[in-house]
Formats: sequence, C-alpha cells, structure tokens
Amino acid sequence: MKSKSIKALTQEVLTDDVEQQLAYLRAAFEDNYDFPEAIMTAIRNIAEVRGISHLANTSELNRENLYRVLSGSTYPRIDTFFKIINALGMRLTVEGKGKTG
Repeated sequence: MKSKSIKALTQEVLTDDVEQQLAYLRAAFEDNYDFPEAIMTAIRNIAEVRGISHLANTSELNRENLYRVLSGSTYPRIDTFFKIINALGMRLTVEGKGKTG
C-alpha cells in the first residue's frame, strides 16, 4: 500500500467538511499563537481545498497576491488577513486566557 503525505491526508480530512476546517484553524491558533507560519499554513490548506481562484474572487484580492500571502514568504497586512478569513466564511473572536496575575 502506498502511503500518503501529511499534506494529502490533511486535504482529505478538510475536503467538503466546514466544521473540520473550523476546528483545524481553531487548533492552529490555539497551539501556534506564537508561530504565525503555522497559522498561515492552516489557512492555505483550507484555501487549497476550497479553491484558490474562488477564494481570490470572494475576498476581492488578486490571485497572485493571494498566492504570495499564502506561500508563507510574507505576512499579510491585517486588512488582507481579515479579507481572507471573511472570504472563508469565518471570523475571529477574542477571549481571555483565564486568570492572570
């Protein structure tokens, strides 16, 4: 039996399952709050299963810019980041970490 790559397995799990995509991105934020590359990789993986061209049209970003941002070679501006999140049909929320001090 031929083994699948991590990327292929991830795409298989995420394809056509919005709840799984939400859980995956939520985990990326929770586990990697200090590692933005991992968060952008999670967003890219979701974008790839949904279709980059579709995401570009929905987010009103040009495809080349979207590919560049999702490649991990640069970080998006905050407005671009929110356009991508919004185009994925998601939103960010902020909550406390628990007791402090």
